[in-house]
Amino acid sequence: ERVWFWGCIQGVRGSYYIAEGLRPDRAAPRIRLYSFNCLDWKLLTPATKEMVAQAEQLKGRFQGDPSFEYSFAEINPQAAEKLFGGGMEPVIKEEARLIATIEQIDKAVGIVPRGAFVKTPLGSVHENRHFEGLSLVEAKKLSSYFHFTEPVNLTNKTLLEKANLDPSTDFLDSLEHDIPKGSWSVQLEKGGAVVVLRSLLWLGLTFYHVPMTKQYGYIYFGTGEKNMDLPFML
Repeated sequence: ERVWFWGCIQGVRGSYYIAEGLRPDRAAPRIRLYSFNCLDWKLLTPATKEMVAQAEQLKGRFQGDPSFEYSFAEINPQAAEKLFGGGMEPVIKEEARLIATIEQIDKAVGIVPRGAFVKTPLGSVHENRHFEGLSLVEAKKLSSYFHFTEPVNLTNKTLLEKANLDPSTDFLDSLEHDIPKGSWSVQLEKGGAVVVLRSLLWLGLTFYHVPMTKQYGYIYFGTGEKNMDLPFML
């Protein structure tokens, strides 16, 4: 139904430009495409749990070649035994790492303002036509932004805490309980006309929102590497 530019993962010999296609149900898995020149686009297969688990073991920069193969036997022999069973050769192509990394970034730091989406009684998620943007006071709070993925912390809330929530809009996890604490930088640009959130966990992810308007979005420009040193930097 819609296609938006997701961002760019920079490799040593080339960069991957990423676009995402959205279905009518916004919570449905997205269709992802990549390109080297923003003219010729290639479809990426959906991410699997195995793919994400394997990609999490990889360190270092992307090469910029989808057919490049990483050998787990050289990187981490112990992880190779756990992740690859049945006599499979412990290798993963860079294209699979690209798919898994986009999935990881979307799940960890893909965010939307509170109230931008509504959940219908049937369970599908749609854009809220009545959303007119957050006020400047609300836009400065991390609790006003949600992870646009399956909630984890929400299920752990007590019945008393859930009583104050609106099930049609508060069906996602807010950023205020993200671990480690302090993994988001909130800044006001243009004298408070634009609120900008930057992730310190996935360096290169920037989210913006213009208060009192429907304008918001995020983009990623980085190396596709998670900042594992963040707990020691805070």
